[in-house]
Amino acid sequence: MSGRKGAVFSAARIAARVAALGKEVSREYAGRRVDVVVTLDRGFVFAADLMRQIDAPVVCHFVREEVRDVEHSGRPRREVFFGAGPELKGRDVLVIDAVLESGVTQEFLLRRLGESQPRSIRLAVLLDKPARRRVALEPDYFGFRTASNEVWVGYGLAAANGMGRNLRHLSSGGNGTSGKSSKGRRKIGRM
Repeated sequence: MSGRKGAVFSAARIAARVAALGKEVSREYAGRRVDVVVTLDRGFVFAADLMRQIDAPVVCHFVREEVRDVEHSGRPRREVFFGAGPELKGRDVLVIDAVLESGVTQEFLLRRLGESQPRSIRLAVLLDKPARRRVALEPDYFGFRTASNEVWVGYGLAAANGMGRNLRHLSSGGNGTSGKSSKGRRKIGRM
């Protein structure tokens, strides 16, 4: 799938891969409670589908990253912050995100969650883009490996204009539209 403009992962292919990941995660946790930490805004669709495939008790937590420009030693710098994390001491934790590219943000989140001393902590991502990794981090579970230069839209991932999250498939190089013609659609009126 890498390198081609307009590559697509169909809804059926995504569903099959998510089901397989759910079985893999279920085997790993063997019926133990899983505390799932979902990264917002990108990971929510993948997380919802993956959690429904996990055959174990699941508790869901949500975190949102906040990127801030700060000054450090007189130099501007961009930093990532997360709000207060859940209490996870002694718990089995599965962090779910949509895309792992540089890995910097996920590594920071994993370290932050690790401060509460969970029993285990693993990472699941829908798309793994290893070519641009800046840290030594690999996902424990991933849906698809893809080229770093591809921008994917659909299945919870938005185009630059914010559109496309609701598409059931993933497409690269998209602009967030469904690709369907508006011909034949009835106009409802003006606002």
